[in-house]
Amino acid sequence: MGKDKLTAQETKEQVLWVAQEMLRSGLVEGTAGNLGARLPDGNAVLTPSSLDYLEMTLDDLVVCDLDGNVLEGERSPTTEKALHLSALRQHDNIDATMHCHAKHATMFALVREPIPAVIEEFDFSFNPKIPTVAIRDLATLRFVEAGESVILHGPVGVGKTMLAQALGHAACRRGHTAIFTKTSRLLADLAGGHADRTWGARLRRWTRPDLVILDDFAMREFTVAQAD
Repeated sequence: MGKDKLTAQETKEQVLWVAQEMLRSGLVEGTAGNLGARLPDGNAVLTPSSLDYLEMTLDDLVVCDLDGNVLEGERSPTTEKALHLSALRQHDNIDATMHCHAKHATMFALVREPIPAVIEEFDFSFNPKIPTVAIRDLATLRFVEAGESVILHGPVGVGKTMLAQALGHAACRRGHTAIFTKTSRLLADLAGGHADRTWGARLRRWTRPDLVILDDFAMREFTVAQAD
């Protein structure tokens, strides 16, 4: 909505425009999805339930208080009313909410896979100790082109896995090949190669990509076989 406070009318106009743009952009199909926004008086404006976005007008929007009581509007508010109002109640810094069905996000949800991390969206500000300059230098991928190895180390929960995945995603976008796996999985697979005499073929498969990302490296002490 922008940093400047909008009037109630401007807020409603923005909600209507975003709702229609959501459809035009392919973020929803039909009447799916919904929007909510905080009004200057502390109440919320919501899109109505089951109405074509392209037919929607300002008069179709519904104003509710944050407890869900309808204060203005002839239509029923979105069935996801509780979702939007809960977010606005619990987070004073949130002024607008959107529930859409972005195609690629939906695809990831259906196969129960996380959405790939991208370095451009990493929030370096949440932990000032993260070496921002060094990470941004890694994002140039010069280390991949030079065939160099990199170790990201630090305490649990600071974002090492996300950064590693983001670097892999950046590498793929640059035309490189990359693979991400837990170190334990790679070691278990190679151990299986010793048993069935396919160790060499398995090692070649693991080292074929331009970038191999091993998560949770050295979290446990290696056995002699794993160290070899």
